[in-house]
Amino acid sequence: MRICIYGAGAVGGYLAVGLASVEGVELSVVARGAQLAAIRANGLKLLIGGEERRCRPRATDDPAELGVQDYVIVCLKAHQAWEVAERMRPMLDDDTAVVTGQNGIPWWYFYGLDKRFESLRLESVDCGQRQWKAIGPQRAISCVVFPATELVAPGVIKHSYGNRFVLGEPDGSLSERCRRLADALKAAGFDAPVVPDIRNELWLKLWGNLCFNPVSALTRATLDIVATQPDLRALCAQMMQEASKVATAYGVSFRVGMEKRINGAARVGAHRTSMLQDLEGGRPLELDALLTSVQEMAARAHRDALYRRGAGLDAAARTLAAHLSNLSRRRHRAAGSFADRASIRIGDRPSCDRASSFLIVRPSGRACGWRGRASIMSGSNTGRPRQSR
Repeated sequence: MRICIYGAGAVGGYLAVGLASVEGVELSVVARGAQLAAIRANGLKLLIGGEERRCRPRATDDPAELGVQDYVIVCLKAHQAWEVAERMRPMLDDDTAVVTGQNGIPWWYFYGLDKRFESLRLESVDCGQRQWKAIGPQRAISCVVFPATELVAPGVIKHSYGNRFVLGEPDGSLSERCRRLADALKAAGFDAPVVPDIRNELWLKLWGNLCFNPVSALTRATLDIVATQPDLRALCAQMMQEASKVATAYGVSFRVGMEKRINGAARVGAHRTSMLQDLEGGRPLELDALLTSVQEMAARAHRDALYRRGAGLDAAARTLAAHLSNLSRRRHRAAGSFADRASIRIGDRPSCDRASSFLIVRPSGRACGWRGRASIMSGSNTGRPRQSR
């Protein structure tokens, strides 16, 4: 079984260390920069339960070197996965499965769902249908990632909590390809159930991510504080209530209640959310997959109440955008120059308008994107996608 992990960071590295020990798995990873250099020099090191585990997978920054794979497990952030969609093609044939492990709403979401929605596409996470065309939704397997991990140094991953990776087909079938991947993950020591209702699991994870992540980025607070401090907990609850209306409009049901979901996050402890890690590391933030996608789905489902100014989802996105914009300006002034590329930025897609947070980052060439968020600022919320130009 040939498995490539595309993006060997915190989650990808954690998976790699486990899968490297499984007999019959031919493992490779795609990485870049300091992470790639560290893997080539010293392999990957996982800090877990007071122990160190190591592996030395084949590592490259050129997917074409690896050839066709049985599974490509994509552990990049959503905006990064969009950027590299075409680069995956040398690894794909008709039987290759592409396993999407990103937070938020995936680009293939409406594939295999319901005939009422089959023509819908999400511009907020797949601008210009780039992944839909380059990868193809028929290749997609969903993987909902529940472990909490952190890249503490190049090549070094710290595990904080959990080992559950939930798999599922977009059409709800219990396929052989899902079963084979689940068996490999279980042999690596992971909990890897295959479920027929994967969108319920996606939303259960997103239900927390869409509030915990932006609130932690705004406050610099760890997950235990976000989930227990009364005012922050109340804001998270409001955002979750709004999001649940969107989810249920598309047939999603939640197997746990809101209070239990928040309490579960509190038990994780003093973990820095992935968005807080990215903010402090000066990396793009995944606002589109966590917030804009939900708002786009709300508009398409005519849940206009979510778009009133000051509502939880809207307020979080606007406040975070303003905070990042001001922080970026201060850093540029301190450096004595204006940089073309913001030091703190909201997920770059160079050819797309950044409508997710009212912060337009380097629009160039042919612009595309969902413009519902910009409409709020102008006071003319139409709830309709803007045509590409």
